[in-house]
Amino acid sequence: MLFELPRPKKRAISVFADCIFILASLWAAFALRFEDPLWAPSAGQLGAFFCTAGATIIAFVRLGLYRAVIRYISEKALIVIFAGVVISAISLIISGFLIQVVVPRSVPVIYGAFVFTLVAGTRFGFRALINRPREKAKGRVLIVGTGPTALQLSSALTQGTEYRPMGYVSLDKNSHKSMIAGMQVYGLAHIKKAVREQGIQRIFLALEQDGAVERRDLIRRLEDLAVPVQTAPSMSELVAGQARINDIRDLDVEDLLGRDPVRPDTALLAENLRGKSVLVTGAGGSIGSELCRQIIRYRPRLLVLFEQSEFSLYAIERELESVNHVEGLDVKIYPLMGSVCHRRRCAAVMRAFGVQVVYHAAAYKHVPLVEHNVIEGVQNNVFGTWHAAEAAIEAGAERFVLVSTDKAVRPTNVMGASKRLAELILQGLSERQSKTIFSMVRFGNVLGSSGSVVPLFRDQIRDGGPVTVTHPDIIRYFMTIPEASQLVLQAGAMGDGGEVFVLDMGKPVKIADLARKMIRLMGLTERTSDEPDGDISVVYTGLRPGEKLYEELLVGDDPQGTAHPRIMMARELSLKWSEVEQLLDRLNSASRAFDCSAIIDILRDAPIGYAQDQTLEDFVWCNSDKQLGAEVSEKAGNKVSILYGQ
Repeated sequence: MLFELPRPKKRAISVFADCIFILASLWAAFALRFEDPLWAPSAGQLGAFFCTAGATIIAFVRLGLYRAVIRYISEKALIVIFAGVVISAISLIISGFLIQVVVPRSVPVIYGAFVFTLVAGTRFGFRALINRPREKAKGRVLIVGTGPTALQLSSALTQGTEYRPMGYVSLDKNSHKSMIAGMQVYGLAHIKKAVREQGIQRIFLALEQDGAVERRDLIRRLEDLAVPVQTAPSMSELVAGQARINDIRDLDVEDLLGRDPVRPDTALLAENLRGKSVLVTGAGGSIGSELCRQIIRYRPRLLVLFEQSEFSLYAIERELESVNHVEGLDVKIYPLMGSVCHRRRCAAVMRAFGVQVVYHAAAYKHVPLVEHNVIEGVQNNVFGTWHAAEAAIEAGAERFVLVSTDKAVRPTNVMGASKRLAELILQGLSERQSKTIFSMVRFGNVLGSSGSVVPLFRDQIRDGGPVTVTHPDIIRYFMTIPEASQLVLQAGAMGDGGEVFVLDMGKPVKIADLARKMIRLMGLTERTSDEPDGDISVVYTGLRPGEKLYEELLVGDDPQGTAHPRIMMARELSLKWSEVEQLLDRLNSASRAFDCSAIIDILRDAPIGYAQDQTLEDFVWCNSDKQLGAEVSEKAGNKVSILYGQ
């Protein structure tokens, strides 16, 4: 078959075909000029014809036309062919002059048009013929966006083997029915029509980062299409080399959130971080690692990564060192393994590096797991915060920022109660001394973090369902990881001592609605009693231990504004350090005795609004002989005191 011939033979065929096209075009140009379909060239004109053909072939060879692979020939080849045709037309004029034959002035122009059409047309015709089976096999996609990112994506997909761009969707209603790169542009209001007419199987978002996009309206329109929606990397990711244009991925959590993230005051953050010695506890976790990614770009003098998970520490250190090298930030990075429960380790680290700013993100945050591991949760979240804070005071740190949670407000679970106690500890320490400024940042669930519902739902949908939701009415406030981290950094720069900062997060999101939104945006339908043929069902599993339907961000109803329009400061109860210390002593004694029941009683009696709404769920406590607790309390207490460095 012609397509399977060796390359030299294909080139020879191309040269022979072009010779035929050149000679045929020359004859047609003269015949048209003389208006004689039976026109025959003279001997001199034949000589000019062959001279022109030879010069044209040589020009095409020198311009590289025969090195181009027809299957992958691009529009740039048109420039090469046009240049060769111009040379060919000039050679016709010169040949006629040298051989002394008549070449009318219009003939070179007519000839050029004919030969360009034949040479270019056959090549692109063959390309279409060769690529047609492959193009038909490609998935038909619609690109939302008409900027540089959209055009780059379209070009990459055209050259690829998986997807075939069929058109663009513009957010500008006036662009409807215009054309870009030979493809129609549809207005957002006509996207349903575009999907139906073009047989679209997938939609790719290729929006510009700085573009004014009404995310909520866009996502709402896309939800109704029952077509998978994915997104292309942003221009900043492309420039930084973090992704390629054809690295298509599922929708970003920012898109699922349906609102624009809060933007920080970069000048204030730079002033607070540039040239400083910064430590992040829990540096390998979801929030801690994002804090590190953002902090390093403000060029601190050094960044200490404090983490008890070896793999997480290794991963974030490698990533940060890569950013450090690529962007030339020249920040010294120190990965240190350790637990915040070890007070002497924390103090030694902070003194050794002269730490000035501490971001405390180390915590056990999964509500059911902490409910099943009460003592570890209290030790890590309460005593770990206390030890890290005392170490910061001892090392003379300027600022200490605690990453808190909305579950600390009127908590119904041990995790929330432990985080509220951690807030009281920092407020008490802030009242006890003035050397270190303590601040707390409280926010809702973080989309995309470990344990977040978004990756869980995505995996369940890919596995064919069902999608599990604990309760049909459960709602949560949501943030993205970068947004939460920006808030932590912003609060760290704004705090004067003892404040609890919260974000104006807008309206809470219903978890069941989020699940249905993800099902639709992945191109599937929900299976219900009314739609038994749907793809994925939503199943309600019941509230987990310690979980409540509604989360709050404030204990009181009178938040105070700050310099940032979307950040508020809570006005809430605080305790004197002497009262906090008594609470800690009682908790420490109960922990040493491994008495989970006593810990729950202490948390319930503490002024934190803790209301346990179920029985004690600690696995060890529920499966051990509780009567032995008093007999072994002293031995157990000694072991705990050694374990936690007290």
